[in-house]
Amino acid sequence: MALTDEDLMSAYADGDLQAFEVLYHRHKGKIFGYLLARLKNRDEAEEVFQQLFARLHQGRAHYRPEIPFLPWIFTISRNVMVDHLRKQQVYRHHVTTSEELVAAAADVRPHQPAGSLGLPELAALTASQRKALELRFVEELTFGEIADQLQTSAVNARQILSRGMRRLRQTIPAKGRKI
Repeated sequence: MALTDEDLMSAYADGDLQAFEVLYHRHKGKIFGYLLARLKNRDEAEEVFQQLFARLHQGRAHYRPEIPFLPWIFTISRNVMVDHLRKQQVYRHHVTTSEELVAAAADVRPHQPAGSLGLPELAALTASQRKALELRFVEELTFGEIADQLQTSAVNARQILSRGMRRLRQTIPAKGRKI
């Protein structure tokens, strides 16, 4: 008699690696297909697939046998995929925005003195947003260092900077590029 997925997951939670192998071989195609269909990129799907099984391994002791395995594993798959996409979006957004902001500053005021972003649109920002932008993009400080300068937490410094960037995107003329 074949063991149910829930029985196998319970055995795996108790340290039975063969139970994991059976589960893995039973469901790897469905799970990978699910990820590939949503991500539409094989490399990203493989990366998320690996992250999923790392998370499964780390959290195996928390599995509750009364929860059906397949919906549970697909919920974890979805969560890992969403986390992956958020990280990618934040990374891409930060790199693009930083590069575009510096380029926009150079285009708008090429003869500004060093130590200033030189954007007239900075007047639309609060004093703390202007200071955070200058500390990040002119002085190239970390969020922790910016937090020290602004006498706030690193999380709040990041939020101040993010709000300032959002406001700048709304006020800087497009000039053929999306900021």
